Amino acid sequence: VRLFLTLVCAVVVAVLYILLCYRTRAQPCCRAPGLRGSPATSSVRSFQGYSRVPDGKPLERAMCRHCAVVSSSGQMLGSQLGQAIDGQECVLRMNHAPTAGYEQDVGARSTIRVVSHTSVPLLLGNQPYFFQQSQETLYFIWGPAKKMNREKMGSTYQVLLKVMEKYPQLQIYTLTEEKMTYCDDVFQNETGKNRMKSGSFLSTGWFTMILAMELCEQICVFGMVSDSYCRCVGVAGAGVGWSGVPPCPTLTLCPRAREKNHSSVPYHYFEKGRLDECKMYLMHERARRAGHRFMTEKAIFSRWAKRRNIVFNHSSWAGR
Repeated sequence: VRLFLTLVCAVVVAVLYILLCYRTRAQPCCRAPGLRGSPATSSVRSFQGYSRVPDGKPLERAMCRHCAVVSSSGQMLGSQLGQAIDGQECVLRMNHAPTAGYEQDVGARSTIRVVSHTSVPLLLGNQPYFFQQSQETLYFIWGPAKKMNREKMGSTYQVLLKVMEKYPQLQIYTLTEEKMTYCDDVFQNETGKNRMKSGSFLSTGWFTMILAMELCEQICVFGMVSDSYCRCVGVAGAGVGWSGVPPCPTLTLCPRAREKNHSSVPYHYFEKGRLDECKMYLMHERARRAGHRFMTEKAIFSRWAKRRNIVFNHSSWAGR
């Protein structure tokens, strides 16, 4: 009898878990921490658009079954998600976001680091941390052709060559001009706006999500808020930004940015006391030129989540 009751309880718990996953649209749920498992397939694939420094060979590796894309947002502070992040097979981070000192919240592993050309000097400023300690990390550097060109020896590419001379064990890739154009085309297809003519800069998060969708079977995004988290609604006289989103002169006019549990957090978790996350997002969204369209990108990620295996964690929200 005791064994029968135990089996019944186990079945009930399993059914409730499946129903909970379905209701929260986490289909399937992010896997439990500490169960990295083997790669999705033993076969190595070639990923075009990512060129290795210095030999120019394309990225070749097996796909990842489960990936964590870790936001650099202050939302990660106090999240206690480090173990869950490190439990994913592949962990993707952005720019110079550190793990040392933040392991409980953001984890310690870095399988891939996607880096803007503007952040390369920040990596160089802490070479022992980024280039000597982390042997498993693959670096993907993106930037404009004049900075990244191999034949004409763009300034950022020259720096990467020197890094490889000093640390030959590193694996550094650059996004090809064709890949950069592809990323621009995806943005235009999603928004109906030409990136350059609209005065928009793509964020490192944009390139990270595109890489993740190519490389990962399941993507768990940690610390990314939805596009509506900071959005202003019906602010009289505030004007309209590039995408038709009413911008805010101050956050006090944005009720949705100060809803219950929507406390102010820093733009980056490792830059406490700096600019507020929502202020930064709104400032860029309303900029006529040279603006990162963070909120627009998040709305696009939400649409992608309906078609791809993407789950948003902390804050948890569903694609729509």
